[in-house]
Amino acid sequence: MAKYIVAIDLGGMSAKGALFTIEGELLCTSRVKTNKSDGFEGTMHALAELSKALTERHGVSFADVEAIGVGSPGVVDSRAGVVLRWTNFEWDTVPFSERLSALTGKPVYVANDANVAALGEAKFGATAQYQSSIFLTIGTGIGGGIVFDGKLIEGYKSAGAELGHITIREGGLPCLCGRRGCYEKYASATALIGQTRHAMVENLDSLMWQIAEGKIENVDGRTAFEAARRGDETAKKVIEQYVGYLSEGIADFVNILRPEAVVLGGGIANEGEALFAPLRKAVDERTYIAMDIVPLKIVGAQLGNLAGVYGGYAIASEGLKRS
Repeated sequence: MAKYIVAIDLGGMSAKGALFTIEGELLCTSRVKTNKSDGFEGTMHALAELSKALTERHGVSFADVEAIGVGSPGVVDSRAGVVLRWTNFEWDTVPFSERLSALTGKPVYVANDANVAALGEAKFGATAQYQSSIFLTIGTGIGGGIVFDGKLIEGYKSAGAELGHITIREGGLPCLCGRRGCYEKYASATALIGQTRHAMVENLDSLMWQIAEGKIENVDGRTAFEAARRGDETAKKVIEQYVGYLSEGIADFVNILRPEAVVLGGGIANEGEALFAPLRKAVDERTYIAMDIVPLKIVGAQLGNLAGVYGGYAIASEGLKRS
């Protein structure tokens, strides 16, 4: 008899669910809306219904589901199955695994969503051929995860691997975390947009104004790259500065952990070699041991918005093996 695993990538506006075979084949996906106003209990009921709807969609019995794996925002103690804090939803020390298990009758495994996505890429995506990798998601901030020997490195109570909050500029720009000079204040997509706008204000003849249709609010993470491809010198300087910031953090991670690969996710990674070629050079210049001595791959993510559900499958599969 066939057996299955349900994986869920929980977000602030929606939760994506996926049904996998026990061997790891993705069968189907579905989605439900989520909202802070639903509260913890309402969200748990929505995830339980999503889990059951996936088996209905594929025409199999929910009784044949062996486990549920979830990536959740916030600080998540994966061993205890507890979300210690999710600020956006105002969750504090909620018994995630216990409650969802009670509603579904299945064992539930939960971990931080960025960590889960890192595991998804490490097991099924861009770094599947490596045992050790670091995953960075570059968006509004910088999240990510660390995988060594095929396992997540989460820290005590899974509160580590906050890769966006290393300091790369002492006394630098203030961060929402309360510190100054955090990596994400310089190397996130939000930071790149700010750097692009600043350069445009300082250089009113830049082609970036044309690309943004004359409106500073139209600037996004692609603006500088598009202008640079057309030869705009101001845009080239923006990218050079941004790559420098991005490489600082990566070099620090490499010097401490020396993974086989670093994988970048988020829209900026879609710029391809326009980003990766100068980034590899900048990282190589900043690492203690050069890449020609100890190789390092720097690549783009492959799974896109499916990384979270693939990672959810992985934590559930590994949890079943331990039980």
